[in-house]
Amino acid sequence: MAELDAQHRNKLPNKDFAEPEKRAYPIEDKTHARNAKARASQAVKAGRMSKAEEKRIDRKADAVLKK
Repeated sequence: MAELDAQHRNKLPNKDFAEPEKRAYPIEDKTHARNAKARASQAVKAGRMSKAEEKRIDRKADAVLKK
């Protein structure tokens, strides 16, 4: 996966995050989109995230993966 340092991450627009209100799960490229889906799945299994939130993240990540 491409390194995303803090400086570059801070420059990303909100639309490049699966959860823009929290600026969580960057999805600016396919590698990060796949990672966002994996982390969301882990969070659901650990009880830190609802299935609805996971579905929303998956939907946004899938849009990036289809490009």
